[in-house]
Amino acid sequence: MDKILHTGKYIFPLSFLLYVGLHLGKPEVGASFVPDYIPFPYFWNYFTLLCIILFIISALIRKYDKLAYSLMALYVILMAFLVHLPRAIGQDPGIDNMTGDMVLEKELEMVNFFRNIMVTGALMAFAKFVAKDKRVIG
Repeated sequence: MDKILHTGKYIFPLSFLLYVGLHLGKPEVGASFVPDYIPFPYFWNYFTLLCIILFIISALIRKYDKLAYSLMALYVILMAFLVHLPRAIGQDPGIDNMTGDMVLEKELEMVNFFRNIMVTGALMAFAKFVAKDKRVIG
């Protein structure tokens, strides 16, 4: 059983490959999450893509992994409070870019908000209990 559980330290960072695919395959979707008051949404889409790739690599090769988990936790919690929560409560002017049923869109944003909170907790736990390279942030 321990061998199976041991694979979690690889499965978790690899699950972020989904976001790599989304940022590459649908850059307009990633750019649409950038609030209107921040310029160059496509730049931020691709910058985020690069950061996620660097996070995955760092976590897998276990170099600067505590820093990588911590920075990814910061990114995910910022996305929760600066993007998903305002869109869920209808406070983001960018919500007009949503398509379809507005009530459903807001519900999905609230799900995204709670998912980000959970992922942040997991990233923080990995930083504390799984990460091996503690050179930068101890």
